[in-house]
Amino acid sequence: MTITETPAAPTFTDVLYATDGGVAVVTINRPQRMNAMTAHTVDELIAAFNHAWADPAVAAVILTGAGERAFCTGGDTKQRAETGDYGPSATGIFQIDNLHRVIRDIPKPVIAAVNGYAIGGGHVLHVLCDLTIAADTAQFGQVGPRVGSFDAGFGSTYLARVVGEKRAREIWYLCRRYDAATAERWGLVNAVVPSDRLLDEARAWAAEIAEKSPTAIEFLKRSFNVDTEHQAGLASMASSALALFLQTAEGQEGASAFAEKRAPDFRSAP
Repeated sequence: MTITETPAAPTFTDVLYATDGGVAVVTINRPQRMNAMTAHTVDELIAAFNHAWADPAVAAVILTGAGERAFCTGGDTKQRAETGDYGPSATGIFQIDNLHRVIRDIPKPVIAAVNGYAIGGGHVLHVLCDLTIAADTAQFGQVGPRVGSFDAGFGSTYLARVVGEKRAREIWYLCRRYDAATAERWGLVNAVVPSDRLLDEARAWAAEIAEKSPTAIEFLKRSFNVDTEHQAGLASMASSALALFLQTAEGQEGASAFAEKRAPDFRSAP
């Protein structure tokens, strides 16, 4: 029998990775930018999830954000305003679709521990996780149309499966923020706990999962995913459309207005 050793955890700059008792905790570590993601951050998140996937001792993964203010606020809009993109990556590609895929494909449940703002692309991340536990101080919402962006893939189609068409359209069209109690009432999160108990509660859920048959859990996750797997094709098409849109005057206006702290003027863009 061939035994393959799990390699040591990679060295990260934008992500913290730790394991404890069969649970991997992946923390987005950019609190100075409200845990907004650059292309490099996305690369590191993919590497962290792949490492947890390869580690037979890991039964579940917790995804959270550093600090008390934010879980994740999506793509780094300030970076996009400065350079026109999300910065350099190992592949030269902003691999957000691959990050979404690895969260869905890893054969272990992923628990989002939402410690603050889950906004924009950060909101999409928690929606894609298998389970979400929120601090009572957490805030949820989308901002795409407000900053000249959108997620016409999993971020909208899968969200509609979670909260229903009417709620999903409200979230995207109005770009409001919703508190943790509302998110729980809508079925957007599984549980709400005091902020000082958030990680302990997430670890407790993960520990319960770790007691179960890993093969049974893997097949259940794949079975749940089958019903929405066609949405991956929509996500790929949406990413291509977004890449084109961000090069337009309308798309650039959103990022510029955000960086300049002013209201955007989308209607005057050609």
